[in-house]
Amino acid sequence: MSSYINIDGWKSNIRFSSAHIIPEYEKCGRLHGHTYAVHVEIGGKPDKKGIIMDFSLVKDVLREIVNELDHRVLIPEKSSVVKIEKENDSVKITSLGKHYVFPLNDCVFLPIESTSAENLAGYILEKVVEKISPSKQIESIEIGVDEGYGQSARILKTLKK
Repeated sequence: MSSYINIDGWKSNIRFSSAHIIPEYEKCGRLHGHTYAVHVEIGGKPDKKGIIMDFSLVKDVLREIVNELDHRVLIPEKSSVVKIEKENDSVKITSLGKHYVFPLNDCVFLPIESTSAENLAGYILEKVVEKISPSKQIESIEIGVDEGYGQSARILKTLKK
C-alpha cells in the first residue's frame, strides 16, 4: 500500500522572493517579482518503522534549493527570447527591446527556457531528486510552486511503480 508525505511551503516557511521576466507574455514581460512557496508530496511505501522519508531531511533539501533562489533575479539560460551578456561583475539582459543590467551576484542562471512557475517547479524537482538519492520505498515526487496564494504549478515525477 502506498502512502504520501506532504510539506506545505507556506506553513513550513519554504519560500523565496525573486524577480524575473517572462517575455512570452506581454504583462509578464516586464520585470516583476513574487514571493514563492514550494510544496512537496512524496509517495511511496513506508519502511518497517512506518516512514517514507524523514520530514526534516526533505525540508532541509528544499530550504537549500530555495536559498539559492531567494532575493535574486532569475535568468533562464535556455531562453530563445532572452539575450544574456555577462560583462565583468554585471550581466546585461535584453528582451523585447528592453535592456536590463544587474550585478552578477544578484542573479541566478537557471538551465530552463522560461522562469514560469511550471519551469521553476521542474527545476526544483530535478534538484530534489539529485539531492535526496531516492530510497527503495520512494515511488514519486511532486513539487508545487506557488506565485503567491492561489496561483500554483505542479509537476510529478514517477520514480518507480
